[in-house]
Amino acid sequence: MDEPELFRQGGFRLASRLFIDGDIRGDERQVARLREFAQVEDRLADDVVAWMARQPKGQGHRLFEDALRDGAAAEGPLKAFFDEVNAKPYWVDDERLERGAKAITRAGLLGLFPLGDMSLMGGYLASRATKALVGTGQIEYKATKRLVETATWWIDVTTPGALKHGGQGYASALRIRLVHAHVRAAMNRRDDWDYAAWDRPVNQVQTAGTLLLFSLVYVFGTQLLGLRYSARERGDILHLWRYIGWLMGVDDELLPTSEEDAWRLLWLLAATEFIPDDDSKRLAKALVEANAAVGEGRGAVGKVLSHVSVAVHSSISRLVLGKTNADFLELPNDPVAQALIVGVAGVNFAAETVRRLIPGATALQERLGEAGRRGYVKRLEKVFAPDTSYVQHMRVA
Repeated sequence: MDEPELFRQGGFRLASRLFIDGDIRGDERQVARLREFAQVEDRLADDVVAWMARQPKGQGHRLFEDALRDGAAAEGPLKAFFDEVNAKPYWVDDERLERGAKAITRAGLLGLFPLGDMSLMGGYLASRATKALVGTGQIEYKATKRLVETATWWIDVTTPGALKHGGQGYASALRIRLVHAHVRAAMNRRDDWDYAAWDRPVNQVQTAGTLLLFSLVYVFGTQLLGLRYSARERGDILHLWRYIGWLMGVDDELLPTSEEDAWRLLWLLAATEFIPDDDSKRLAKALVEANAAVGEGRGAVGKVLSHVSVAVHSSISRLVLGKTNADFLELPNDPVAQALIVGVAGVNFAAETVRRLIPGATALQERLGEAGRRGYVKRLEKVFAPDTSYVQHMRVA
């Protein structure tokens, strides 16, 4: 098959050649198999949402939260859901989950740049996946708050120890799974949903793609900014996201077991899903405007901060997505900012090289990164009051 646009230019082609030996391209049968999952949703979560709709107002969600706390669920679909997620796959390695979370935590707030500029912005290239986002209206008209809530959720699920049964990350993964089911139900009720063009809403392929953006693309993004990981650390991060994906209802066949698997799946997704359209532009514009909001209400200084914020974030997106995709999304093009990003990455790479040589430096960086993330979440809670129960998103859906 021809190489997809995402791999023909931008950083992904180079990255795949640096980290993977051999040919990662899929063949026609593998593409056809992947496309079958575009018609598969999440029966267990969808059954819970349908059951909730039949309960008195608020009762279904209350029972769901009760089950999150004590692990017991007495009624039909809710019991089936928690019987499934309260089990634990044989392949889950708690030590690998801990190491993967620590490797992510070590990046501190620097890790938020790839999250928004590569994972979210890159996801907008997948036009079929954007239809549900546009359909709810929330991602475009409340882009800043949604970005904040995404960052909070990401920190929840990647904090060391948070995926233990009943932990904050464990609960956050299951809550977002339920949000996806509410969105699916809302989109399936729409008369204008085009199943032939857009597939099933929030389907298995799209959810697996989101996980890759938060795992493989995140790792690549932080490496582009100068961070360094060992092969074991990269594998542990992917193992962490494999379990998060399982909790979120992704089919085992779509959960990469290794870095090579992840690159193969990303290639297939790039060939079949990353096809941008006008909605991709609208969402990209909303994210750029959210980056510009950093300077609101600060006068002349605020204008400078807004310009710098947009230039830096857009430059990071351009470096990984490539000129063609970035131009299509109408991202600002600032060569000076791009050169600055490359320079900062070089400084980070040098510092990371020193870290790996000094005993105890890695553990210290993990503690500093964790403290930075905790402080960031506290600031977000004060300014934006993010809805970590996601009840508002369920109501909108």
